[in-house]
Amino acid sequence: MKTLKTGIFLAFLLISFTSCKSKIDDKESPHEILPPNTIELSQAQYNTVGIQLGSAEKRAIRKVLDVNGVVNVTPQDIASVSAPLGGFIKSTMLVQGSPVVKGQVLAQIENMAFIDLQQNYLETKAKYEYAAIEFKRHNELYKDNVYSENNMQQKETEYKTLNVQLKSLEQKLRLLGIDPAQLKEDKIVNVLPIVAPISGYLKSVHINVGKYVGPTDVLFEIVNPDNLMLELVIFEKDVEKVESGQKLTFSTPDHPEIRYAATLYQTGKVLDNDKTAMAYARIDQPDHHLLSGMYVNAKIETESNNVISVPQQSVVQFNEKFYIFVFKGKRIENGKEINDFEALEVTKGATEGGYSEILLPSGSVSDNLRVVVKGAYSILSAWKNAGEMAC
Repeated sequence: MKTLKTGIFLAFLLISFTSCKSKIDDKESPHEILPPNTIELSQAQYNTVGIQLGSAEKRAIRKVLDVNGVVNVTPQDIASVSAPLGGFIKSTMLVQGSPVVKGQVLAQIENMAFIDLQQNYLETKAKYEYAAIEFKRHNELYKDNVYSENNMQQKETEYKTLNVQLKSLEQKLRLLGIDPAQLKEDKIVNVLPIVAPISGYLKSVHINVGKYVGPTDVLFEIVNPDNLMLELVIFEKDVEKVESGQKLTFSTPDHPEIRYAATLYQTGKVLDNDKTAMAYARIDQPDHHLLSGMYVNAKIETESNNVISVPQQSVVQFNEKFYIFVFKGKRIENGKEINDFEALEVTKGATEGGYSEILLPSGSVSDNLRVVVKGAYSILSAWKNAGEMAC
């Protein structure tokens, strides 16, 4: 609709301009040559476009920094699951994306080393219990001067050595998920469960039944999405603008219409080889649309200043330059009411709440500056396509 109106207006202006030019040629009367940045519209043209005027005024506008990043989780909310002794996968029923809870069995693994470890523990435990009895007995005999000090020290060494070996084997069993207090001679197993260390979703699954895995192989990756965060890339020139506590909004490429809020809680102070630093933000209210690994486009609110601003639609762009149209007043020419406008090149700053910051050319003042807030693009089109429009 806006394009149609602009086209109609252009046609109207061009016809008006041609008509006016013909009348001037017929009467052979000289016409005022307008400066290149001046536009004049008759009252009829003014009304056709529906031009509305507003003011340039100072207001607080927050500057934003556009950055990119990814959705991620904190290190404590992602877990890599391995098998400490390795073995052959006996069973698993889970796939990527499956929800899991802490302590849930993810797979079963089989290894002859499990049997050896349990056997060593039970044998060492029996030797330790016997050594403890012997140490106690020889200690009493030593006190009665029946046993030599050398023999007493030998029994004590045996007792303490077995105690260390037993404690070490207990810790190895616990790493495998075996409770040493419940291990008996008739309860030795060769298959053990692999359990989830945290609750969340399976990000990746790297096993199948019958596959051999080593102690360093990652079998599963679990992600807890309850504490999602953002990892944002900050360029060297912007590092000083970013600090903890700043607010930001972001969206994903798949759902740009959904804006989320977050707060920076840590900013990197060391540049990588590519001259960028990392900043980290907590997401205020994450939902099911956000997944770890998603790319995001974020706007960080870096500062708020009182600046000269105009309504956003007042600023138009042409050939990579920004302009506003300043109303210079009305006058009578050849019995017709003429509205004069000046195309003023400006530097566009931050935009917020429908208002854009502008930097005026040197020597220009913002006091009582009346600008076009509706119909600016129509005037721009007429100015660039129709040339001088005097009537």
